Amino acid sequence: MQSHQSNHAGGGEFNVPSDHITNRSGTAAALSEVDAFLAEIGKPAQSPATARGRLIFALDATASRQPTWDTACELQAEMFREVASAGGLDMQLVYYRSLGECRASRWISHPDQLAKTMSQIMCEAGHTQIEKVLTHTQKETKLLQVSALVFVGDAMEENPDTLAHKAGELGRLKVPAFMFQEGHDRKVEQVFRNIAELTHGAYCRFDPGAARQLAELLRAVAVFATGGMPALAAQHNPSAIKLLSQLGRRQA
Repeated sequence: MQSHQSNHAGGGEFNVPSDHITNRSGTAAALSEVDAFLAEIGKPAQSPATARGRLIFALDATASRQPTWDTACELQAEMFREVASAGGLDMQLVYYRSLGECRASRWISHPDQLAKTMSQIMCEAGHTQIEKVLTHTQKETKLLQVSALVFVGDAMEENPDTLAHKAGELGRLKVPAFMFQEGHDRKVEQVFRNIAELTHGAYCRFDPGAARQLAELLRAVAVFATGGMPALAAQHNPSAIKLLSQLGRRQA
């Protein structure tokens, strides 16, 4: 995490300094190899004058997610490279796993750094922490506008009303959430759709292990983060059209 996050008010694991992880009892654990990567890599995003896109890439890293996590490690580097010519993209990785562990990297400008970081992270059993992801995104955009939040997950074990409230706050800050669901759970779909609607974002489902589907969705969001609706409208792949149709309705 960035050092300035420790000065924020409010709860959640994101107030913990970047060289610690909170465990179940709230105590701090020593730095692991992964934490060292998160503490050391990347540079802060450039000033607003550079007009670079800022994208928070959040993933459920609980045990069931390992196959898709491995896929995402490969896809995000490709996504980064494709948007480089469109003005550039700064990305922050956020993930949760285990019993209360929720982590955010520094803002990263180079795809190889993010790929290296993700490759060091293994999924672990735990419960969802989507509320923390939404709260963290809200804090980040109050510091410097975030273009979009991408969330990839397959479960939801939290209070839907609490998540709706957090999503509404994020929507008022003009940060669209792109909620990508793996699998067919109807309860998860309902909550993910609601978060997307309240933030004026978009919802899409992809099949387990469908790397191509996820790759197209991530590329479309990256284009949106760097160039907005006009850039997304210029894309002609099915995923871009699907996202554009939802964004167009909600931003009209």
